[in-house]
Amino acid sequence: MQLIWLRSDLRLHDNTALSAAAARGPCVAVYLLSPEQWLVHDDAPCKVDFWLRNLREMSRELGQLNIPLLIRQAPRWDDVPSVLLNLCREWQVDALHLNEEYGIHESRRDAAVARTLQAEGIEVHRYLDQLLFRPGSVLTRTGTYFQVFSQFRKVCYERLHHSLPSLVGAPHKQAPLNIASDAIPLRIVGFATPAANLRNLWPAGEAAARHRLDSFSDAQIEHYQSERDFPAKPGTSQLSAYLAAGVISVRQCLHAALNSNQGEFESGKTGAVTWINELLWREFYKHILVGYPRVSRHRAFRPETEALAWRNAPEELAAWQQARTGLPIIDAAMRQLLATGWMHNRLRMVVAMFLTKNLLIDWREGERFFMRHLIDGDLAANNGGWQWSSSTGTDSAPYFRIFNPLSQSEKFDPEGVFIKQWLPELAGLNKKDVHNPANLGGLFGVVDYPPPIVDLSASRTRALTVFKNLPLRQYAAVGS
Repeated sequence: MQLIWLRSDLRLHDNTALSAAAARGPCVAVYLLSPEQWLVHDDAPCKVDFWLRNLREMSRELGQLNIPLLIRQAPRWDDVPSVLLNLCREWQVDALHLNEEYGIHESRRDAAVARTLQAEGIEVHRYLDQLLFRPGSVLTRTGTYFQVFSQFRKVCYERLHHSLPSLVGAPHKQAPLNIASDAIPLRIVGFATPAANLRNLWPAGEAAARHRLDSFSDAQIEHYQSERDFPAKPGTSQLSAYLAAGVISVRQCLHAALNSNQGEFESGKTGAVTWINELLWREFYKHILVGYPRVSRHRAFRPETEALAWRNAPEELAAWQQARTGLPIIDAAMRQLLATGWMHNRLRMVVAMFLTKNLLIDWREGERFFMRHLIDGDLAANNGGWQWSSSTGTDSAPYFRIFNPLSQSEKFDPEGVFIKQWLPELAGLNKKDVHNPANLGGLFGVVDYPPPIVDLSASRTRALTVFKNLPLRQYAAVGS
C-alpha cells in the first residue's frame, strides 16, 4: 500500500507525489488536522475554512478514482510522526509520498516523520512540487543563496530556457479498496467560519482555480503590466489563495502564461512577462526561507536592522488594524482585507510602509496581523513582502524610499472608485477631496471618519532619522 500525505497540494492534476504514489500500486491519501499548530502559525480562519472546502472537493474527486481520503488528528506537528506511523501500521503501508514544504518548522516535521517511518522499514519519498527549482539548486558562483532577486531571476531564466518543468499527469482509476473515506469536518474549533460573501469570493476546487487561471491567461494577462497596480480594476489573477493551498500549481501557471505568449519568457506580451516575473518572486522568497532560516524565526533578514528603535504605539496599531487611520487609501485597503481575506498587492506595500515607516511600528506586528486574516497567507511571500516594505529584508526598498499614501492613492485610484467602494461614508466627496478629507476641515460634514492619526511629513522625517542612526551606519551604507 502507498500512502500520499496531502498538505499544501490539494489538487488531483499536476500533483507530483500523488501521481508517483498511485503509479506504484494501491494508494490511500491522508490529511492531518493540526489546529493547535495552525493557531501557533497564525493561520487565518478563512484560510482554514478554504482548506476544508477544497478537501471536500478533493475527496469527491479522489473517490471517483477509488482513492480513499482519510482524516486524522495531529494537534501539533510533534504529534505527526506517531500518527502517521500508526496509520502505516494499520493499513500495512510500504511507502509514504509527500511533496516538499520549506519553512523551518515544516522541514523539521518532515525530517522527524522520515526518521520514524524509515526506522520501521517504511520508505519515505519526497518530491519537488511547490517550486520550479529545488532550493539549493539556484546558487551564486560562490555557492550561496541569492540575496538579490534580479540575479536570481537571471539564473532561473537560463534554467527554464534549457529545461522547462513539465506537467505531471493525474493518477488513473485504481481497483476499489475496502477502505472508506472519512468525512471532512465543516469547521475546526478555534477557527470561526467566515461570512458567506467571503466564501463566495473564493469558490473551492480545482475546476474553480483552473477557470480563474484560464480566464486570466486568455483575456487579462495581456493587460497585467498596465493594470495590476490599480485596485479598482480586475487587473490581477486572483490566484494567490489557490497557489498557497496548492489547488493549482506554479507549473500550471507558468505553462498558461507561456502558452499565452508564444512560449516567450522575456519578450512578447509585457503582461505575460511581468506575471512570470511575479511567479519567480514567489519562488525567490521560498528559496530565502531555506537559505536564510532566520526569517522563519521572526528575525530580520538584515541582522543590523534588529537594532531599529520601533515604537510601542498600541493605539496607533489598533487604528491601523481597524481601518481608522484617517487616510482613506489605508483604511479602504484594510477594510478590503477584513471583508475578503485578501488585499490588492500594491496596497499591501502601501499599508506596510505606512505601518513600518510613518508609524514606525515593528514589521512583525503587521506580518502577524496579515497572516491572521489572509486567505492566501503564505509564510515566505508574506514575510518577504513585509521585510521588503520595512527595509529589513532581502532586495528590499531602500530605507529612504517611503510611499506617500496620498500620492499613491491619487496615482492608483485617481477617481476614488476603490476608496468609495470600501469607505461609503466618503461617497459624497469629489475625486480630489476623497483622497484627503482632512483638507476640507470638516466643512462638508464627513461623518464617522477620523482625522489622520499621524502627520505624513513629520513621520517620514522621524523614520529617516531612526534608520540613519542604526549602529555603525551599516544600513545607511547598504541603502545608499
